[in-house]
This record gives sequence, structure tokens and C-alpha cells, in this order.
Amino acid sequence: MAALRNMRTKFSFIVRDRNVYLCFFDVCAMMKFWTGEWWMLLLTTGWAFLLLGGMSQGAHAQLTGDDEVTQILQLNTITTAVPFLMIGPDSRSGAIGDAGVALSPDANSLHWNPGKMAFSESEFDVSLSYVPWLRALVSDMNLAYLTMNRRINKRQAWGAALRYFSLGNITFTDQTGTTLRDFQPAEFSLDLGFSQKLSDRFSAGIAGRYINSNLTGGTATMGVNTKPGRSAAVDVGLYYTNPRATFGGKRAVWNWGLNISNIGAKMSYTEATDRDFIPANFKLGTAIKMLLDDFNALTFTVDANKLLVPTNPVYDQESGEEIVSGYDPNVGPITALWQSWYDAPGVVNQDGNGGYEIEAGSIFKEELREINLGGGIEYDYNSVFAFRAGFFNEHYTKGNRQFITLGAGIKYTVFTVDLSYLIATRQQNPLANTLRFTLRLQFADLVDTTSEND
Repeated sequence: MAALRNMRTKFSFIVRDRNVYLCFFDVCAMMKFWTGEWWMLLLTTGWAFLLLGGMSQGAHAQLTGDDEVTQILQLNTITTAVPFLMIGPDSRSGAIGDAGVALSPDANSLHWNPGKMAFSESEFDVSLSYVPWLRALVSDMNLAYLTMNRRINKRQAWGAALRYFSLGNITFTDQTGTTLRDFQPAEFSLDLGFSQKLSDRFSAGIAGRYINSNLTGGTATMGVNTKPGRSAAVDVGLYYTNPRATFGGKRAVWNWGLNISNIGAKMSYTEATDRDFIPANFKLGTAIKMLLDDFNALTFTVDANKLLVPTNPVYDQESGEEIVSGYDPNVGPITALWQSWYDAPGVVNQDGNGGYEIEAGSIFKEELREINLGGGIEYDYNSVFAFRAGFFNEHYTKGNRQFITLGAGIKYTVFTVDLSYLIATRQQNPLANTLRFTLRLQFADLVDTTSEND
């Protein structure tokens, strides 16, 4: 594997102080050859923070034991191919803790929830986003995202998107360190989606996706030919909005959203290795927009995410094949959608006699730790200025992405410019200081502006 030495340096796991960041699993995978009452908001946000607290308190229980027991399970992160599909591409949601499944529709709805597109207020939206990625580690990795929404009529809309992820420049060497070639790995996806209103408050949407991941340019490694990884996937989204809700005596708009994304075939980079899951994901969220007066509005939102990918089981240390706790991860993508909800192995203890014991309640706790939470607040003044703040939490045994987000946006005639900034809450976080830039253009506003000038 010497030919991939520089790739391993650039994209391998970073494990330090029990922190695991799985932002670049592509290479590692290849190398394996309702109502508007105020109490509903309190119930929703209260559940979110209780879950955060429960996951944090349970962490130490998983990793500590008495002197007579050796605990096998510590970090048990879920890994997939093409994790670039999970990067929030736009600055608006990026400033609100990567939450967006229930936010009001905009040009980036296709990524967060295709069901939202039918409720778009604009006839035609276009958005272009740029994200310099992992700049704490490398200087030439970035994500670009171009997307558009088009309303067909009052009840239907369609959208399309192109996502391009550049992994920078890689130098391939052989086992003696001799340079073989330079290559710029890249990944992209093409999306096409459709959304239909099923009632005045409820809509559904579906999107298809083609995925291409070229990490080696066909470079042979240890006599094994490599190839680009390719797959196809589907997203299914639901969206509910209540424009007549109330909160604290103020008019409000209450939204709920659900999106199951990246339901698709496994991917492989060689003919000789097992195929890897792509990041199928379940996202559920809510957002409430309080209309403070004719000019000022305040939006609260929170999203819960869970990967629909098998969790690694715990194997017997002697045989290495017998599963002690958990389930066989070598299943199909459809089976994984269901199995991923109950397959966590929990905390497995080995006593001095070579026997195993699963700690009571640890399986359920680990399943909860696989749920990531993100959310935040957006202040909007007359749809011209916006200020945003948010949070994102992932349990440290499942990846440890924990950060605060800030951002702002400004609209001038038909143009909207958004910016977001990520502040890491843990040291040595490669996501620290991540910036996102987004430019949106609403062509319906362009038509209206032209008509007014005439």
C-alpha cells in the first residue's frame, strides 16, 4: 500500500484524546479493497436537550469499568463511502447547526428535503455555494454546489443540483518511495427532484442521484487495479407547514420535515474488495418562525440525524469471526435501513474466564448516541438582513463533531449573499474555522423588478 502513502497521510482517521473525525472515509473505504401551541415547541426543544445531556452522561459509563473487567468496546464510529454527500453545502443552514429539513424553502431545498420545493414562494431560484473544507489540515480541498428550484404550478415544483468535491493534489509513490504520478481526486453527484403538494399544508418529494467518486485515477496498487466508485441513490422527503400557528401571542409559521436520503447501492473502488455503504441518512426536524411584527421575524429550528448504516458488532477476540454482540453488517442497503435502528452492540465486558457480558441498557444508550442533533436561531429583518447562530453535537464515540455556528445574510434586489462560520468546541478539530459562501438569485424577483422599472 506504499503507493497510497501520501493519501493515507492526508485522509486517514485522526484519533487523539478519544476523538475520531470521519470526514474522509472515502480513501479508507477504498483501502479496504399539526397545531401552533407554545408547548409543542418546548416539548420538541426539551427533548433535544435532554437527549444531548443523556448522551453526554452515558459516555463515561461506556468507557470505564472495574479492575476485574476488560471492556472491549470504546469507539464504535459508523463509516461509509462518499461522506461528501453529508456535507451541508449552503451558508444558511450551515449557520444554524447544519439544520435545514424543516426550514422555509429556498434554492437549496433539494439537499435538505425535496418535499419542501412545492412550497417555494419564488418561481425560479438558483444558488451557488463554495466551501473550503478541512483547511486546518490541507489547503486545497473544497466543495462547490450549484442548485436550482423551478415551480411548475401552484402545487408542483422540480429541482436539480450538481455537487463537486475536490480532494486536492495527491502524489502516488511505489513501495520504495519513487514517485509514480500526481493526481487530483474528485467526487461529484448529479441530482434531479420533484415535489408535489398533497394538501394546502402537506407535500412530498423524491429525488434521484448519480454518484461518482474517482480517488485514484485508475492507479494500480499492489497489483490490484482500482477504478472510480459509482452508485445511484434516492431521497424521499415529507414537509408540513402551518402558516396560522401562534406562539406567545404572536403569529407564527410552524414547519415539520422528514427526509430519508441516499437510499442506494453499495460502492467499491476495486473488483477485489467488499463493497461499502453510501451514507443513507434519516433526518427529522421542526422549525417555528415567529412574526414579531411586520418587519421582524425569529426562527427556531432543530434537526435530528441518524445514519441508516449498520453499526460494527463486537467479535470474539480469539476467533475474530463469531459475533458476541450486535448483528452481521454484511447486509443489503434495504435491510440496513431497518437493522441500523437496533444493531448497536453496546458495552461488552470480558471477564477473566474468557466469557462475555453485555452491560444492561448499553445497547439502547448506544443507539441514542448515534443520533446527531443540530439546530439554531435565525433573525430576519424584512427579508433583507438575517443573522444566525446554531450548534451541532455528535457523541464522541460516534465521531465527536461538536461545534457552534454563526452566520449572516443580506439581500439586494434579486441577489442574496450568505456567509457562515464554524467554531470548534473541541481542540484539534479539523473542521475548525470552516467558512461557507452562498450566492442566491431569485429570478421571480428579477421579473418583478423589471416590471416596476418599466
